[in-house]
Amino acid sequence: METNKIKFDFNNFFKYTKSVLTNVKGFFMIKRFSIGTVIILMILAIFLGFQLNSVISGDNIYIQFNKFKDVLSLTEKYYVDEVNTKDLVEGAITGLLSKLDPHSVYIPASQLQRVEEEFKGSFEGIGIEFDVLNDTLLVVSPIVGGPSEALGILAGDKIVKINDTSAIGIKREDVPKKLRGPKGTKVKVTILRAGIKEPLEFEIIRDKIPLYSVDVAYMVDDEIGYVSVNRFSATTRDEFVEALRKLKASGMKKLILDLRNNPGGFLEQAYHMADLLLPAGKKIVYTKARRPEFNEEYISRGFTEFQDIPLIVLINHGSASASEIVSGAIQDWDRGLIVGETSFGKGLVQRQFELPDSSAFRLTIARYYTPSGRLIQKPFGKDLSEYRKRVEDFDEEEIENIDHKIEGDTTRPKYYTAKGRTVYGGGGITPDYIVKSDKLTNYVAQLRAKAVFLEFAKNFFDREGVSFRDYYGKDIKKFLKEFNITENMVQEIIEIGKKKGIEFNQDEYTKDLRYIKAYAKAQIGRNIFGNEGAYSVIQQEDEQFKKAITLFPEAAKIANLSVK
Repeated sequence: METNKIKFDFNNFFKYTKSVLTNVKGFFMIKRFSIGTVIILMILAIFLGFQLNSVISGDNIYIQFNKFKDVLSLTEKYYVDEVNTKDLVEGAITGLLSKLDPHSVYIPASQLQRVEEEFKGSFEGIGIEFDVLNDTLLVVSPIVGGPSEALGILAGDKIVKINDTSAIGIKREDVPKKLRGPKGTKVKVTILRAGIKEPLEFEIIRDKIPLYSVDVAYMVDDEIGYVSVNRFSATTRDEFVEALRKLKASGMKKLILDLRNNPGGFLEQAYHMADLLLPAGKKIVYTKARRPEFNEEYISRGFTEFQDIPLIVLINHGSASASEIVSGAIQDWDRGLIVGETSFGKGLVQRQFELPDSSAFRLTIARYYTPSGRLIQKPFGKDLSEYRKRVEDFDEEEIENIDHKIEGDTTRPKYYTAKGRTVYGGGGITPDYIVKSDKLTNYVAQLRAKAVFLEFAKNFFDREGVSFRDYYGKDIKKFLKEFNITENMVQEIIEIGKKKGIEFNQDEYTKDLRYIKAYAKAQIGRNIFGNEGAYSVIQQEDEQFKKAITLFPEAAKIANLSVK
């Protein structure tokens, strides 16, 4: 045990002296010194050693660790009630990391698997998105490429039994425990389906289920391709390439890349995405750290066929980290336009360290910078709640911001794009065109939060699912053009809301009626056309998206491209 006081240990002193003297003969073979000189050098070395020990030990990690160990030991021994030392240690780790920054966090073993699944891009199970409504386990959507989809399980199906055990009243957190499992194992589910009297039984062989980071990729019209990316996982680059090639084969000449509400993920995947869109030899991002081994620089290779497509990137206050790397590189190189709202402002890089009990922690190891040199990390403020509140409450003026004059009165550091446009660091990525998203009223926000639209769609398909699917089939354009939410359907939504404790508000209802109809139609569209069905409906009311599709002449001009 080391302390900050010098303790002269005679036993160790004599052992040390004996060790040195046994090597005196060898020492004299190298240099000729007198015995007196050797003794003086030995005493000086011992003295300096103790002084150095005193300096090092004054406030080092071992003393602090022993301090914590003493507190934990005494608490466990003398506290008035029995204590759970595991909980105390995990609480201490959480507290330790919270003293550093909001993004250095502890991940308990119970959560680590789910967190890793999200970023590794897969899990093993039956492959459904689900919800529990009124004690009923509902299939929201079968995952494309999973075993449930292959067997013909549909959105809106109700799982009433799992392995002959009733699933009525199952808790949401218990569903993965019942349905997930190792690849190759079997699980039997009993399903009730609208329009079919008898229950359906499926024996599903569990498989590896992809978790897609590309939510949707489709052609908006004959020329504009749209890709939405929800996070940067281990598979994002491959998914993005596949999406772009599919769209290009369909005639894509312009691209909208939607990174709104994308919280980030793997830095390397952000590099790969930007690399697909930039010509060769362009710095995409670089990092600076206290330890030089964490300093990295990423340069584009320019090996792909997507560098000459006019580009618009959508961001908002929920776009963070890797999303800001991509949008920052596009903006700094004047490769396209950034449209929407100022991004979150997270310019820190974390590394995950595994712990012996299968838990882990993420530690901030570096800061990252855009090609122009911008650190986009915003100030933390006094506490985490204030840090996040700044994003939620940030109010911006809608404006064309190509020259970023709106930020001219700021104290944030100034940088320049490849064409000399002014941009600013220290507070996220501010768009070239600022377009605010509509804020929903509290009434509609509650309808969404309490799954009213999901339950409405479930009821709709219970009544009309068979005829509805027969009529529209796979014709999404027909659905978008012909299907409308009627007044009776709106009244049904209001009544479902009342049953869930949502008080009807006439003023808010009137203000947001178009959104109520859009969310209801989007949920129905998702049930038969997947995410494309939902996105295609919502975009009709999406002001940021609608503005973006008008800006391709400007996007092409800033990148020195022609609009084909």
